[in-house]
Amino acid sequence: MEQFVEFLGNHYMLTTAWIVLFILLVTSWVTSATSPIKTINTHELTQLVNKNNGVVIDTRAVKDFNKGHITDAVHMPLDKITSNQFGKLESRKSDPIIVVCHAGISAKTAARMLHKSGFEQVSVLQGGMQTWQGANLPIVKK
Repeated sequence: MEQFVEFLGNHYMLTTAWIVLFILLVTSWVTSATSPIKTINTHELTQLVNKNNGVVIDTRAVKDFNKGHITDAVHMPLDKITSNQFGKLESRKSDPIIVVCHAGISAKTAARMLHKSGFEQVSVLQGGMQTWQGANLPIVKK
């Protein structure tokens, strides 16, 4: 134990870095656990669409969307979401909404905006279309 305390005292920059990383990790975990927006896997997405009338929102660029998207996905780029142009989705605010992007990162921003706009059940596909295609699940090409 003495060696550990001595190490911490002699390497204060490293010790500070580890403490900061630990705090960031705990903060990230607490934030995701208490967030109204959940991250789901491909199986959960399929269940929400098939059993709960869920809607898949694809936020990728038109070119990427046309190369391949989840069946019945609605193409809605991030700029439409930020300007509250929801179109037909306005009437589906109580239905499950699953937001999909390329890798699951930018979809979180879109999901937060949808939730702030009154959509009650918003989720994000973990890993985005990369995960969907990696699992060899069907896609539709335009």
